[in-house]
Amino acid sequence: MTIVVDLCYLVSISLFILGLRLLSSPRTARRGNLLSMLGMFIAVVITLLDKQIIDYKYIIAGIIIGGLIGAYSALKVKMTAMPQMVALFNAFGGGASALVALSQFLRKSIQSDVVTTITIALSVFIGMLTFTGSVVAFAKLQELIKGRPILFPGQKALNFLLVAAILALGAFFVGAPSFNSLTLLIIIFILSSIVGVALVIPVGGADMPVVIALLNSYSGLAAATTGFVINNYVLIVSGALVGASGIILTNLMCKAMNRSLGNVLFGGVGGEVLTGGPRKRERPLRHAHLERG
Repeated sequence: MTIVVDLCYLVSISLFILGLRLLSSPRTARRGNLLSMLGMFIAVVITLLDKQIIDYKYIIAGIIIGGLIGAYSALKVKMTAMPQMVALFNAFGGGASALVALSQFLRKSIQSDVVTTITIALSVFIGMLTFTGSVVAFAKLQELIKGRPILFPGQKALNFLLVAAILALGAFFVGAPSFNSLTLLIIIFILSSIVGVALVIPVGGADMPVVIALLNSYSGLAAATTGFVINNYVLIVSGALVGASGIILTNLMCKAMNRSLGNVLFGGVGGEVLTGGPRKRERPLRHAHLERG
């Protein structure tokens, strides 16, 4: 059975890579999506069969409910609202990775080795940062909250202190006594959620697609670290592919905007919302066109 599982995982990984390659062109993007979907279907089915799940009723219920919600959302969403939908997908991916890592810690408790403990902390940190940051990105693009940058004195220092505190707590978590480990992990969980919000609120709505691409990369990294937690290499490879492609896309988008990623994340600009009406900076171009006519 192990050989069959490994072969199926290899097929899944190959389909992921081929699908990602086909996504580079609009003419082949649909085929790339279908191949990637097939790869994920094979990976999910073989994982469920290999792990000998005792009770499938919760899994079946999740597939039915999630499938209906996903199908309804895909049919109803407008193309202009696709960035918001991608942001939600990123949020769900990051949140799922964090919850799987947390549940794995609760299941293994003090029997986890150092590598597993480190990856659990990373999965919770990256996963919850991705979840809350993506929810804020969705809310800004959907105009549920104001799209302009939300800035306050000492914001960068606060973000730095929060990340430093998480890293320090992570170090304690790896070497902590067993009775403190869960408490430390819960604090990391909460602080990571705050960091996700704090990193996205300074970004304006017009720069949000760049942030969503970056958060997509984070969701892949969260999945990859969770793959180490549960010892599933197809999740490691697929997460690494998403993480790498997300970073490349983010870099390309920054170059196209003639901006650096640091400027987008910490500059407090890009306050115009993409879903709004005509922007003021477009008006001089229209007047110039009329004068030439």
